[in-house]
Amino acid sequence: MIRKILIVLLVVLVLIQFIRPEKNQSGDNSRSITTAYAVPDTIQAILQTSCYDCHSNYTTYPWYDRIQPVAWWLARHIDEGKEHLNFSEFAAYSPKKQAHKLEETAEMIEEGEMPLNSYTWIHTDAKLSKEQAGMLTNWAKSLQKEIETRL
Repeated sequence: MIRKILIVLLVVLVLIQFIRPEKNQSGDNSRSITTAYAVPDTIQAILQTSCYDCHSNYTTYPWYDRIQPVAWWLARHIDEGKEHLNFSEFAAYSPKKQAHKLEETAEMIEEGEMPLNSYTWIHTDAKLSKEQAGMLTNWAKSLQKEIETRL
């Protein structure tokens, strides 16, 4: 009985390898935050290393994204991250939404909630140092205030 269950599980595991989620690599950069606002190179580098895999249309995938059901979990995680904030679509947000998203970004970084621990366990380079967290928070708050003055 146990042998039959293991064989069925193995067959299912093999079959699901052929059902792959779509990759998060749209190629469209026309609504990126960098098209609407000047983003300093240091901030852009931090965003690319610590934020863009989940909060942009350009995910750099690890080797294990080819294994199901891991790829499904990653795709869901990325979709959820982009629902909350997508730097590749930032310029398409209303100014009020842009300001709010920047406020939330600063809060999440200050509270140590971003980047997620589950992400930084594997992507150790994405961990923010205190200096990087401060720079990113100050930038987000500064841009938020700039946007709010135009409302």
